[in-house]
Amino acid sequence: MANVTKRAAETTTVTAMTSLAELSYAVPAQFASAAYCSPSTISSWKCGANCNALPGFVTYGAGGDGSDIQYWYVGYDATHLNAIVVGHQGTNPSSLIADLTDLDIIFEKLDQTHFPGVPSTLEAHQGFLIAQSRPAAAVLSAVKAASAATGSKHVYIVGHSLGGAIALLDAVYLPLHLPGFTFSTSVFGLPRVGNPAFADYVDAHVTNFAHITNKLDPIPILPPRSLGYAHPSNEKHIVTTGTADGDWYACDGHDNTSVDCSTGAVPDILASHEADHDGPYGTIRMGC
Repeated sequence: MANVTKRAAETTTVTAMTSLAELSYAVPAQFASAAYCSPSTISSWKCGANCNALPGFVTYGAGGDGSDIQYWYVGYDATHLNAIVVGHQGTNPSSLIADLTDLDIIFEKLDQTHFPGVPSTLEAHQGFLIAQSRPAAAVLSAVKAASAATGSKHVYIVGHSLGGAIALLDAVYLPLHLPGFTFSTSVFGLPRVGNPAFADYVDAHVTNFAHITNKLDPIPILPPRSLGYAHPSNEKHIVTTGTADGDWYACDGHDNTSVDCSTGAVPDILASHEADHDGPYGTIRMGC
């Protein structure tokens, strides 16, 4: 593991993470991987290796068809996170790359009924907003059911790829409808979701947030910044260079351009490696 260091990256810094800090994302990564499993197996928590790694989890809702509506689940983890967990499925990276490089990508303002009280300057990827909105009422209802049954008012939101984008929008949406709850969010292989105003809002209002990026994964550099997209802060990047291969770095600011962060490590899609999208994030590869 590299020693703790800081490097300049324009007006931002990069800090090598300790092994203990890296391990804090192992359980969230496992829950994000489980979101790829079908609702029928998730409902009984018999989804194979992912479920076996997280014994004792109790499911309070699961749905989606993996097509029009990404798989999702809500349950309570008393053993590892001591929280209500909300998980969202990702999608095939080749399909997502095509979607995110399409020149028809447009921004849409966040709907004030769905996201009450957010500033009108916030805009996000239209497709991601639609994907989050479809299961949102069912997810909210399941979180309320889990809270009523367990007494927990802490929610941990996870997702990978498209599921990460949905999870980030959930991290904006759920607190607006669940006053008195606390939230944590860890997402993996996150594409850019919104404009700089959206990224600023996430920084200011989404608590305990981290987005973990892996090596030369193309998804986090899409949609491109040239179209007005920006990542929020709190990136944790797994590097692929030299003796530091596999080490993690905490990247300060939006779209840190250090080579130890995703935006700097993958300057364009031709420099990317699609296989890095599924991991490993630590020891965990995404998928059921």
